[in-house]
Amino acid sequence: MNNYKDIIIRPIITEKTMRYMDADNKVTFEVAKGANKVLVAQAVESIFGVDVEKVNIVNVKPKTKRMGRYVGKNVRKAYVKIKEGQDINLFGEEAE
Repeated sequence: MNNYKDIIIRPIITEKTMRYMDADNKVTFEVAKGANKVLVAQAVESIFGVDVEKVNIVNVKPKTKRMGRYVGKNVRKAYVKIKEGQDINLFGEEAE
């Protein structure tokens, strides 16, 4: 993995992950298959400019998903805990 942007694929935004963001200051990302906790922490720190406390990585049970003619299976999620007082703006809005 040559670039940190190859490690972090996309943020996962659901009702459950929004609760994690509000309560525990945790952000959820879909990450590359070969990514480990150290690489994910380094990628989040360099891309978003925040300090990472903890990273948990989960391999989600494979389910076949279709998008037109394309079929995909595995997803690897990373739950990243950010230090108190810092946050990541996933929506592109200005802070109030």
